[in-house]
Amino acid sequence: MNKNIIPVVFLFFMSNAQALPENFVYLNKVDPSIIQAMKYITNNNFIGRPIQGYQAAKCILTAPAASALKKAQQELKKKSLSLEVYDCYRPQRAVKDFISWGNDSTDQKNKSDYYPSISKKDLFTLGYVGTKSGHTRGSTVDLTIVSLKSGEELDMGTHFDFMDESSHTLSEKIQGQQRENRLLLRNTMLNAGFLPYENEWWHFGLNNEPYPESFFDTHPRFDFPVK
Repeated sequence: MNKNIIPVVFLFFMSNAQALPENFVYLNKVDPSIIQAMKYITNNNFIGRPIQGYQAAKCILTAPAASALKKAQQELKKKSLSLEVYDCYRPQRAVKDFISWGNDSTDQKNKSDYYPSISKKDLFTLGYVGTKSGHTRGSTVDLTIVSLKSGEELDMGTHFDFMDESSHTLSEKIQGQQRENRLLLRNTMLNAGFLPYENEWWHFGLNNEPYPESFFDTHPRFDFPVK
């Protein structure tokens, strides 16, 4: 083998690695069994295109949040279930992308799938899209539960990011098995140390997060891309 090949390969891998800020980790390094179905690098989201700041389908969290998710996963695996994460750390540039989209009244191509009964201009005031997001602090996660037997997501009554009262965790519109599934997710996450956001059954923030009152909209160290 040509000895010059080795450093070239090494440099290739080094150039594709990302050194995360202190106290941030890749979830798959903490618990590779948690399924990752990251929505904002795909077209399968409420905007209908990849969101700025997402360059890879990877979940990044603070170390305490990742450890708490591992605890939740261990409980679900006893029932042949698994967590599936949709979004984790969110760069501030993605939040700005949401705001820019929200100010463009002409871009409503996914309205029928994600906010059919709500005017786009009201999405921010109703709390479905934020001008600031706890996701930028790295301890908030959007997720669901998957059956390991069937490989299918549990039926929660609505899909992720469906902006409607029916997505409220305890919505009276959702009953039976769908409600039980939501409560299973909610109780599992509560027991692992997360707090729910009642307007969105999929949204949870770590109770004792390391950066509780911070929004990193002006701090470039916490606006790194997901890659």
